[in-house]
Order: sequence, then C-alpha cells, then structure tokens
Amino acid sequence: MPRCAISASRLAWWFEARIRELVADHPDLAAIVEPLLIARRVLREQLGVLHRQLLEIVRHDEVCRRLMTTPGVGPVVALTFRATVDVPSRFTSSKAVGAAFGLTPRRQQSGEIDRMGGISKCGDALMRETLFEAALVLMTHSRRWSWLKAWGMKIARHRGMKRAIVAVARRLAVIMHRMWMDGTEFRWTREEAAAA
Repeated sequence: MPRCAISASRLAWWFEARIRELVADHPDLAAIVEPLLIARRVLREQLGVLHRQLLEIVRHDEVCRRLMTTPGVGPVVALTFRATVDVPSRFTSSKAVGAAFGLTPRRQQSGEIDRMGGISKCGDALMRETLFEAALVLMTHSRRWSWLKAWGMKIARHRGMKRAIVAVARRLAVIMHRMWMDGTEFRWTREEAAAA
C-alpha cells in the first residue's frame, strides 16, 4: 500500500505500536515513553478539532473562499491573510501590502553606495511565512499552469528558485489584496486578467 493512501490515524497507530515494540525490553524507558505517546495522541486529536473549526470558518467567509481561488492558497493562508490585513482599505495601493509584510528588498544607501539586499523581514512574520509556503506550493506542487507560475519559473531560471519563491510570495500578497478590494476571483491566464 502506498504511503499516501494510508490514513493519518492508521499511520499514528503504527507509529505508537512501533515505539512500544522498540521500548518493550526497557521498562524504565517504556514508563517515560508511554505518557509522551498519550500526550502526542491528545495533541493530534485537538489539532484535528481546530482544523475542522478553521475549515468551518473559511467555508462561511466569502473573502476567504475568493482568496482560495488563487493557486497555492488554502484555508490557512486565506484566513491568515484576512486576519492580518483586516481592513484592506488601509493600504493606499496593493503593492504596499508586500512591503508591509517584509517581502521587499532592503536598500542600503550611503553617499555613492546604493546596494539592494535581501528582503527586509519587517512586518508580520507569520504572514510572510504563510505567503512563502503558498508560493512554494504554487511553484513546486501546483499541477495547473497559470501566468503567475510561468512568471515565477522565468525568475527561477535567471535568479534561482529561492528568489523566485520570494518574488511569487510578494506577488501573491499584491494579487490577494487586489482580489479582496475588487471582489474578483483569480484570473488564470493573462488574457483573463487583461480583459478585466
């Protein structure tokens, strides 16, 4: 049976059984491991409860459902973006959102020196991380092709995959903000985007 076909609960049961098997000959170690396995099981159950609550919130939120039409954006990213931005009109332009999350290059200027550095990393670190993960999913796991993935792949060929993912994360923030402001869904092709 392939690993992906195994349910998470069955995999957790196998993990616990294997750990118990490994410590069976060591009673002192088994006494330490058993409470840890119980705590792990309870944490997994509570994580499942929280995940179902998150899905229920997203299911009833129109903005989150719209944001999830963007490739790479799932319930966690959509809800995190909605909660972090909160009032989209507080940004003068959609391009300002990328800067607010620290996804724009640092600039060091002094006299005749003008250097561009890595991203500034100012702003909400959790939002920056979730946008980075969404961009990573879009670039590496998304099977459906879009103009955004093509744009990111072009950057990856010239500048490397890591920089491309950061650029796509910044672009995702801009696109999601614009979608929220306009009340539109993601446009998969350049033609659809130009027609709007």
